[in-house]
Amino acid sequence: MPERLSAREVIALVADEASFRELPSATPADDTDGPLAWEGYGAARAGAAERTGEEESVVCGTASVDGTRAVLIAFEFGFLGGSLGRRTGDRLEAAYRYARAHRLPVVPLVATGGSRMQEGMLALTQLQRVARESALTRAAGLPQIAVLRDPTTGGGWATLGAGADVILALPGAQVGFAGSRVRPRDADPAAYTAEAQVAAGAADAVVPPSELRQTLGRWLGLLTTPAREAPAPYALGAPALPDTGWAAVERARSRERPRARAYLDAYFTRRVTVRGDRCGGSDPEGMLCGFGERDGRTVAYAAQTGVATRPAGYRTATRLIRLADRLDIPVLTLVDTPGAANDAEAERQGAGAAIAEVFGAVAAARVPITTLVIGEGGSGGALALAAPGNTWATPDSYFSVIAPELAAAILKRPPAAVEATAGHLRIRPQDLVELGVIRGIRYHPGP
Repeated sequence: MPERLSAREVIALVADEASFRELPSATPADDTDGPLAWEGYGAARAGAAERTGEEESVVCGTASVDGTRAVLIAFEFGFLGGSLGRRTGDRLEAAYRYARAHRLPVVPLVATGGSRMQEGMLALTQLQRVARESALTRAAGLPQIAVLRDPTTGGGWATLGAGADVILALPGAQVGFAGSRVRPRDADPAAYTAEAQVAAGAADAVVPPSELRQTLGRWLGLLTTPAREAPAPYALGAPALPDTGWAAVERARSRERPRARAYLDAYFTRRVTVRGDRCGGSDPEGMLCGFGERDGRTVAYAAQTGVATRPAGYRTATRLIRLADRLDIPVLTLVDTPGAANDAEAERQGAGAAIAEVFGAVAAARVPITTLVIGEGGSGGALALAAPGNTWATPDSYFSVIAPELAAAILKRPPAAVEATAGHLRIRPQDLVELGVIRGIRYHPGP
């Protein structure tokens, strides 16, 4: 079992030295047996206060985290299991309101077993208060970054944790909607861990305690310093344009051609990764998403890697674009895929709906989106990420209504006609410029 830090200990772990300032309590502590007249509740709460030195299960305040100021909400698990009651709700509401009034990001440092039994449904309804405050903060364009500690279960996970824009977790933390005492007896305990939630696309990263301040500070800094635009990267590969359509295809499919990671490394000085679609899937091999620093400001990115993109990859890109749009951060997309995954499992996972969501996110975005086609542009699975009116291409790329081989098959042409079909489709970068499909060609800047 991982070490369980107190609220004050985790605050000391993430806050810059002497920077934490506790917010005043919204309501005084109550030593009665509560709204249900639960016998012994007042005594239990008094005992918890004596053991922990806290008056409630959360400690709220402001602090600088690696140089970026934020509102911290730290749960004290030693106070009745970090459970949420009416007084907890009061403190959470006050913290969110302070964050909006002062334009500060919110960082819930979660360690809770859920709602407080001794307050019944009045405790459970605090989740609605939390959800509303989180929604208002999201609408205000302020980021929320949750840190999951051990344990993070019940309504605390389903609101403050899973409802955050970015979710980090400490190693080995128990994370799941069902707490250990209410799960099926045959449930696999490995499914209720931080590591399992990252693998399932429900959290972004597991971060060791020793790296938490720096990692959290990097996220906070990036999400609060948007750039004005995302200029198209220069090409990293071949400088000359292809002579034929089939030559364009061969160059785009070459193993020697630079891929997304090379472009991201050249474009950004540092970056962080958004992982997972928040509904059970991730596609780290096919779609790279995150935020990066360029010239001291932040640009979001969604980059295909040259393989067929899976539904979880499209949903992760949608999540990234919508988050960037809320935070007023411009977006760079890199197109490089032979097309969307078209196997039976991809269909069961909702490929069509996932692609439609990306089209919608790009179309609805208010922030500037810039696209560079760096390799294969295969059909709608590639076009979904392309910014209308602001798509560029490299000399070693192509963009096609469908792969030439498949186009020939649909048109009932023999295999020998594939190369000619590539030419008929006019898929070379220079063809795309002439047709008005792309804005221009980005060349290598030279030595």
